Amino acid sequence: MRELVVTTFVSLDGVMQAPGGPEEDREGSFEHGGWVVPYFDDDLGRWIDEWFAGAEDFLLGRGTYEIFAAYWPYVRDEGDTVARALNTCPKHVASRTLRRVDWEGASLLGSDVVGAVEELKHRDGGELQVHGSHGLVQTLLEHDLVDELRLMTFPLLLGSGKRLFAHGTVPTGLRLAKSSPTSNGVLVTSYERAGGVRTGSF
Repeated sequence: MRELVVTTFVSLDGVMQAPGGPEEDREGSFEHGGWVVPYFDDDLGRWIDEWFAGAEDFLLGRGTYEIFAAYWPYVRDEGDTVARALNTCPKHVASRTLRRVDWEGASLLGSDVVGAVEELKHRDGGELQVHGSHGLVQTLLEHDLVDELRLMTFPLLLGSGKRLFAHGTVPTGLRLAKSSPTSNGVLVTSYERAGGVRTGSF
């Protein structure tokens, strides 16, 4: 069985909405779009390149698919790791509204997203990666389908917005597999599944 890995930017108070630009996602009157940009540096870029280079398939929600599809197909630099991965690997898109996807290598998952993801996970192969895709991530967490979380936690509080861990997250134990700060104070971490939640008493 292949692993499903969720990678996302997140604020210290758990918000993952609209990291890349002011107009990316204003739902809920969110006013802080683009909060990642001032912190982006070469350290973070190296982590992102490493992770994208390890992908075999991508699993994307509608919003993230549309943002990616408007930009990455037009990046033709063969030395760009992210562009090469996104333009050559299969992209499976979860959407209730899209009827077609035009990006080469992209396909819609259909109405039974959970069943489709379970089928993808049972195939032989490398990593099935999710990037951003807030709504899809909530579904995957609710159905306990995530094997690894790769978080880039930014040193700021946003106060409101779509949060990574919302209602419906299955209680799960995690193991810290990697941890590294960037020069701008972003904490890059990787958490792997480690069974159920353990409790005790003092």
